[in-house]
Parts: sequence; structure tokens; C-alpha cells
Amino acid sequence: MWKNSSLCCLLALAVLCLKSLIYSQEIGPLGHPQNLKCVTHNLHDMICTWDVSSKRRHGQTDFCYTTKDLLTPVCFKTKERRVKILVPESSSTVTITTNSISGTALATKKIEIHKKDISFVPFTPHILSLTPDFSTSTLNLKWNDNGSVFPYGLEAFWHIQILRKETMEKVTQVTYYSKLSHEDIILSWNWTSDMPLECTSHYVKIRCYVNITQFIGPKEWSDWSPVEEVPGKDTEPSGIRVFPQDTVVAVGSDVTICCVHEEGQRIKKMTYGPEVYPMIRLSSRSSAIRVLNASASNTSGTNAVCMVSEIEMEGTVLFVGYPPDIPQNLSCETSNFLVIKCTWKPGRPSGLYGKRKTKYSLFERLSGKIVLCEVNEMSREHVCDFPVLANQNTYDFTLGAFNPIGQTESSLLVDLTQRIHPKTPEKLTVSGNSSTSVHLHWFINGSFAEIRLLCQIEISNGHFEQKLHNVSMAGGKFSTYTAQLNMLHPYTKYQFRVRCSAADHFWMWSDWSRIEEHTTLEAPPARGPDIWRERSPSGKSLKIFWKPLSLSEANGKIVSHEVSCYLLETPVEYKEVTEPSNSTEIKLGRNDCVISVVAKNHAGSSPPSRITSMELPSDNVKTDRAVAMGNGIYISWNSYPNMTCGYIVKWCHSSGSEPCSVDWQKFPSNTTDAVIKSDLFRPGVRYDFSLYGCKSTGYQLLKNITGYMKELPPKRAPNFTVEETSSDSILVKWEDIPIEDCQGFLEGYRLSFAKGEKDALKPRLLESGNPELKVKNITDLTKKSLKILDLQGKTSYQLDLQAYTAGGLSPPNSLYVVTKEDSIGLIIAILVPVAVVVLLGVVGSIFCYRKREWIKETFYPEIPNPENSKALQFQKNICEGSKTQKTLEMNPCTPNSVEVVETQSAAPKIEDTEMMSPAADTPVPEDGSDSEIENHVVVSYCPPIIEEEISNPPMDEPGVSSQVVYIDIQSMYQPQIKPKEEPEIDLVTAAGYKPQMQLPISALKMESCSTAEEELDTTAGYRPQANTNAWNMDTPDSPGSAESNNENGSFGSPCSINSRQFLLPSKDDEDSPKPSNIGWSFTHFFQNKPND
Repeated sequence: MWKNSSLCCLLALAVLCLKSLIYSQEIGPLGHPQNLKCVTHNLHDMICTWDVSSKRRHGQTDFCYTTKDLLTPVCFKTKERRVKILVPESSSTVTITTNSISGTALATKKIEIHKKDISFVPFTPHILSLTPDFSTSTLNLKWNDNGSVFPYGLEAFWHIQILRKETMEKVTQVTYYSKLSHEDIILSWNWTSDMPLECTSHYVKIRCYVNITQFIGPKEWSDWSPVEEVPGKDTEPSGIRVFPQDTVVAVGSDVTICCVHEEGQRIKKMTYGPEVYPMIRLSSRSSAIRVLNASASNTSGTNAVCMVSEIEMEGTVLFVGYPPDIPQNLSCETSNFLVIKCTWKPGRPSGLYGKRKTKYSLFERLSGKIVLCEVNEMSREHVCDFPVLANQNTYDFTLGAFNPIGQTESSLLVDLTQRIHPKTPEKLTVSGNSSTSVHLHWFINGSFAEIRLLCQIEISNGHFEQKLHNVSMAGGKFSTYTAQLNMLHPYTKYQFRVRCSAADHFWMWSDWSRIEEHTTLEAPPARGPDIWRERSPSGKSLKIFWKPLSLSEANGKIVSHEVSCYLLETPVEYKEVTEPSNSTEIKLGRNDCVISVVAKNHAGSSPPSRITSMELPSDNVKTDRAVAMGNGIYISWNSYPNMTCGYIVKWCHSSGSEPCSVDWQKFPSNTTDAVIKSDLFRPGVRYDFSLYGCKSTGYQLLKNITGYMKELPPKRAPNFTVEETSSDSILVKWEDIPIEDCQGFLEGYRLSFAKGEKDALKPRLLESGNPELKVKNITDLTKKSLKILDLQGKTSYQLDLQAYTAGGLSPPNSLYVVTKEDSIGLIIAILVPVAVVVLLGVVGSIFCYRKREWIKETFYPEIPNPENSKALQFQKNICEGSKTQKTLEMNPCTPNSVEVVETQSAAPKIEDTEMMSPAADTPVPEDGSDSEIENHVVVSYCPPIIEEEISNPPMDEPGVSSQVVYIDIQSMYQPQIKPKEEPEIDLVTAAGYKPQMQLPISALKMESCSTAEEELDTTAGYRPQANTNAWNMDTPDSPGSAESNNENGSFGSPCSINSRQFLLPSKDDEDSPKPSNIGWSFTHFFQNKPND
């Protein structure tokens, strides 16, 4: 770029000089002091360091500083560019002079140092010890906090960094907090590795930060301490080894298992349990696997194997379990004041057994005594015994639980005098020589001399509920205790058992002692038996009944009953009836006496029970129904004021062939109802009761009552037969049901019937929702027959008869009956259709006769004779010039003139000729086209014309006369059409007769006119001229006109000149528009027309 090399050199030199100038300005002159920095480590001294601007060798440096407190500067000579001076209170002025080797001053700089510019950096900490615990993979770190150089209470923070492997990979960094106490304190910290320490080397280093809030300068972390190392087993391996060795870990832990091997060996695989895990390379001599979320192992642990080859392998066992659960429901008590028994539930099982199982210790804090507990790990409740200490009633227990994974504890404070649970009473005995009292004796093993005991005696027998009796007594030391029981029942077998507790502070009952039995002695019966009597039908004998006394009333075993009969206090007859009989019979004759019955046992006799034999007469004794209660029979009666000694309800139990067993129940005078209950009552069985009233003179029968304990459905339905059948009814009769089969009070009968065959697979009455099923309910029990009406003749019916009570319906009894054939109905069924047919024939004949003319005209019309048509008869008055009526007159047609126009067309098209009146001078084509006139032949045909003016011309054609137009029979008539609306129709090929027709000229000029000849190109032969749209129905002379007086009017259709048939419109004309007023209609068919 530069052509002149000398100029280039000058420019480079200038750049160098410029850079030198800039550098000299930045670093100052040679030997100039710079970058002064002061740091304090203890807040008392500070170390100041600086640099010089030149790297040349210098001599000593003069360092002088002064403060407000120093009058003269303090100077140092140093070669290290580093001095230690005091920390100023606020600021200090420093003068630094750099000297040459020869001592000449090179540069001097004066610097003002403020306290906020001084940095605080603690001393670098030093690790005192790093101790590994290989069994728990724990590192213990100790160091000095150097707190003596700092004021009291400063906060210190320590960064502890853990590194691993030969590459010193960072594992974790934690922050440890402490407070400085103005003394040197040795701090300690433990860290548990997630990997066994044997697997690889571990390294630790620390640094410090002291938070001095009153120091205004920058505060920084100290430098890292030198690294301390814990070498792993891979540094000097000796064969294959797997770590950790037979260790215990908690469930859910992440476990690292490593395999240490010789240099150059290659591990094939590592497994934990049945699974193979991916290996992690730690070093060239160590590999590991990582087991995440370890599950609980079985009792023998889980194997971890390191395999180098198929035959060379090494392994270890891991025991995975739970830490001990907190002991639950800890409770302590004494049973004998010798030993305190503490019980608890261990909670969740630890899953560790043998030497690794959970162990327990019981520590008493007040005495400082500790006891190791031997427990069964598999039991649901654990027990530990602690000795009772002399002169100590309060105990503060702490139960500790620990295993290799962890430890827990539970505490309890107890007062032993309130936690007494005596042992089970022993050696229980019962003695006594009375019918109502006994003595009990028992022994309790324990020393209870200082307290009172409360003992509970349970008394029970087979007839009464259990009864408890409490006895309070003074305690003793290994003593026997005695209690007396009174008010017992004579001749009763009792069962006794005892339990005890502390009387003053109840805590818990002891267990029950064994049961001891004892039977009391007999005593005379407590009362006389309940008695009743029945006089024989002859009245000469009397049968006496009595009920057995209950065990509580008999007071012993009843051996006999004494029956006596007294007449005026004089014994008449005496009997002694031994057990087990409960009745006897005595002869009275016609006399009445007082009966006495006494029960006797081995201890004596009961008080006598008395009843009179006299029975008062009764009139109009009625029988009522009782109410079934399900568990008894409810009866009621009216109050009888003269019955002074109550009422007796007597009934009899009967079970088939056995004799009737009399039973009774007595009620006081104020009772008017009762529910009679008995274990002998059975559902569905009828019982008869008799109500007696008691007077001082005897007993009177008041009424009889019949009832059931529970009503059931009858066992069977009544037997029934069909007595009479007809074509529409059936008469059935049935029998009564025996009382023993009723099982309740009959309420009625249910007769069901429906159509049904006997051999049907399923009876119709059993079909659910059968619409033909009918039911008759008979509630009149005196009625034994029923006539079923409104049945069908010659039909099979199924009849079901059931009886019912309040308990339900009996099983059905079924019959099948076929009704007789209905002969009258058959005759009626034949005669009614015949009568209906005859009646319809007669009515039809009468109708046809009266409407014969209409039928003939409608279905068989006569063809009219044109010669007899009045439409063609000319009346004289018409020919004389009547202007109101016009009639077509046929005359021979003579052509007037023919005009032929030649054209170049090979096949000239014949167009419609314009029909004009004679008054018209010039014919005008309707479509107004001139080009069409030049290409066709116009044939003008003008027949003789009878010109008569129309009296009433159409409104739109005033002054136009009508004329008869004849068309050349060799030409085709084609009506004029609009070229845009209708296509041209070629009528050249059409042939046949074309008659004339009377048309008004105006009809040919209507745009809406459409003739029937449009479709004549497809037909041949005779074709009457019929253009119904051109018919003029509005003229006064038309038959359909209301103003027409022409009695010979036609139907409005033109008539052919050579035909007598009416020219009716063609079918195609029906689709064309019709005029508003038509000349004929369908009603003409119903008119009577005379035949001419």
C-alpha cells in the first residue's frame, strides 16, 4: 500500500513512541509503588502489601505510616514489599519510598488508608484430625476455631467440602455454624457417606467466614485449608473384596456396593439378589453398583455378589430393615410389691433378627438404675421386670429401644401404690351347715400389709343371674383371707369365685380364681301350691289339680302332697299323693267341701292352699274370640263388681291322643284383660278358655273364649263339587273344613276361575297378569254354594277354591268344568245374518225401483236421434227475422274466387287464411310478419253468407258481424299461433272431413285461443270440428245462458252436418282453460229427459 518504505518506517516508529508514552503514563515512573492492599486477620494487626511499576531489582523500601494518635511517623525498612502494622481507628497515612540497590530513592508515594478500605479475612483453618469409621461409612472431622483472637459472641460459618476418587470429584459441600467464645474451641463434625469408605479415597477441606457486624470494611472467606485424605482400600488391594461387609441398612435407603480388585482384573458382573445392576467405575481397581429404594430383606439378608469369572467371585450380605418403633402403651404395675412389671407393644416389626434385633433397656431416673430387657421379638406384647426399691413408691421410667439402624424411647412416671394388680387368688374353699349362709377362704401370694384389699365374690346358680358381692379387708403378707355370705336360697347349688384389687386406689382387678361349688341345706317350702278343681259331669266326684312349686319356692325336693277335704271344719277325706303326680280325685256325693293341699319335703311342710268345691250357676254363657299375639293369646272381659276374690282363666292343652292337660292362671279383681302365655302353646292350634269369677261362696263360669296364639293359613281347601252346569253358568258347592285343619278363624272363601284345559302344561290360573282370571270372594261363612254366571257355552273352565284366615290362604283345590253348548245362541247366530241379507235386498230393490230413471240415464243413456233434435227444427218466427235467436242453415257451397300465388318453394306451406268480414278492405296477418306472406299459397274461400247483425256483440269487438266460413276440404285448417310460444305443426299429411263451424270473428284474434287441431297431425279419418274454447256461452241464446228462452237449446256442442251425434269436446280439450260460465254440467245426467 505504501510505495515509500522510508515513510513506512517513520510511521512505525511513531506508533511505538506513542504506545511507550501511554504505558509510562499508566504505570508511572520506574519503581513507583502501587496497588497497596491491607488485610487484617484478627482485627488488631493488618498486613499491607504493594507492587512497584518496574521489574528491575530494587533495594530496600522505606515504609512509614502515621495516624491521628501518633505524633511522629513509624517507619520500616523492608525488602519484601509487605509490612505488618496496627489497624487504625479511622485512617492512616502511608508513605512508601522505593530505593535502588545503591540506596538512592527512585520513587515515593503517599497514600491515605481508610478503615473501610481494609479487608477482613480470617486465618486459614487447619484440620486437626479426620477419622474414618468404616463400619458406618462415617468421617469424623475436628478443627480449631481460633476464637481466642476474636471478641466474644461472633458468628462463624464454615464451609466443609467433601471430595472423592483420585480425580477429587466434589461430592458435597455443607455449611457449619458456630459461635466464637473468645477461646480456642475444637469443633467436631460427622459425615456419613452414601458409599463405603473402603471403595475409594475421600478428601476433606474447610474454610471460614466470621460475621463481624461492626467492621465496616470488606469481609471475605478465608483460604481453603490443606486437604486431608482418607485412603480407600483400592489404593492397596489384596484380592477381590466387596464392601460393605454384612451391614444393616434402613428400608428405602439407596445403597452403594463396591468391588475392589487387583490392577488389571476385569469384573464380569455384579448382582444384588436376583438382579444384575449396571456398574459404576470408581477407579482402575474399584467398581460399584447403586441399589435404589432397597426393600426389606428376609431373615437371612440379601446377597450381593461380585463375579470376576464363573469360578472366581466374592460377596456380602445386606440386612435391610426398619429402625425400632416408639414403644406403645407403656404400662408398669406390681402384683406383689416385690417386682414391678412393665409391658408395652413394640409397634412395627423391625425385620431384623438375631444379633441385629431390637434391644430394650429400662432406666429409672430417680435411682439411676438401669435394667436390660430380654424380650421375644415375635411376641405382640413385651415384658420387662424391674425390682421394687426400698422406701420408694414413685418411679420415673425411660424405656429405650435400639438396633443397628436407630433408636427410640418412651417415658412413664408411676406411683406404685396406685398401680397394684394382685395375683390370682388361690386355694378357694367353701364351708357351711346352714340353708342360707356359707364361708369362703382363699390365699393371695404377695405382701399387702401396708394397704387394704377389695375382693369381689361372684355368686351364681343355674336359675338366677350372676350376683356380685364385694368385701373390703385389711391386707397381709402372704396371707389367707376369709368372707361370709348370707341370705342364700335353701337347697340351691351355688358356684363361687373370687378376685381382688387395691381398695384405696383401684387400678385393676386380679384374674378370677377357679370356681368352687356348694349346695345349701333344705328348708320347708315357702308357700302352698297353686290349686284348681273340676267337678265330674255326674257331680259325685271332684278332681283336684296343683302346679309344682318352683325350686326357689320348694326349698328342697318335694316328696308328696297332702290333700284334705273339710266340711264345716271337719275332715271328710284325706289323701297323700307322692311325686310326680299333680292331681287326684275324691268322692263327694252331692256335698260341697273345702279342699286343702300341702306340699312336703324332707325339711317340713308348706302352708296349706285352700279352694271350695262349690260352683255357682251361670246363665247365658257366651263364647268370644281371643286375639292372637304371636307369643301369647290376648283375652279380655268386663268387670264384675260382685267378684270379690278375683278371676281364674282355665284352659286345656291337648296334643292328639294324649289326655287333656288342665292349666289355669289367677288374676286380681281389678283386672279385665290378660295375655296368656305358655311354653305349650303352638301356632295354628285352637285353645278353649273358660273365665271363672271368684266369690266367697264359690266359683261362677262367666264366659268361654276361643283363640289361637298365632293364626296360620288353613292346611287344605274345602272339598267342592259342581252340582249344575248350563251354557252360561256353573253351580258349585263345598263342604266345611275340620277345625284342626283351619289353623285359625275362617274369614271366607276365594273362588277363582278362568278358561283352561285340564291337560295344559301350565294352568291359566297360575299365569301372572291373566286378563281372563276372575275372583269371587265369599265372606258369608254360612253360604256353602255359589253360582257363576256370564260364562261362554261349550268352554272348558278351571275352578280354584281356597279358604283363608288372618294367617293367609290355604292351598287351592282345583276342578275343570266344560259348559254346555248354547243352542239358542246358535240359532240366533244363523238367523241374524240371513235376516240382514234379506233386509238389504229389499231395501236395495225399493231404492232401484224408485231411482230407475236416474240409473238408466247414468249407466245406460240412449243415443239421441238427430232427426228428432229440436236444435235443428226451424221455427217460423226465427226465420222471419228474429234477432235474438240464430240457427245455422246449411247451403251448398260454391267457390267464389281462388287466388293462387306462385313461389319458389318446392313444398309450399299452407297457412291459415284470414277470415275477414266483407267490410274489411285489407287483410292483416295476425303476427304481422311480411316475410311469411311471400312463401305460401293463400287460398281465399268465400261461401254464400247470410249476414245478420248480432244484436249483442262481444264487448271487445263492437260492430263486428258474424259469418259462416267454409274452408276448402282439400286443404288443412291450421289456427294461427304465436311463433314464440307454440311450434309449427305440419298438417299436410292430415286428411279427412273438416266441417264448418259457427265462430265469432273475435274468437280468432284472441291470443289465449288454442284449438284442438294442434294434435290432429297424428290422427286420420273423420274429425268433427270442435274448438271448445271458441264456443260462445255468454250469448243470450246459448243453452247455458240465464237469459235464454230457447226451449230447444242444445248442450252447447256444435253438431256435424252429417252426424246426429253431439260433437263433445275431445279429452285433450279438458286441459285447456274453461270459460267462466259453462253451458252444461254433470248435473244434466240426473235430469229426466223425454225421448222424442
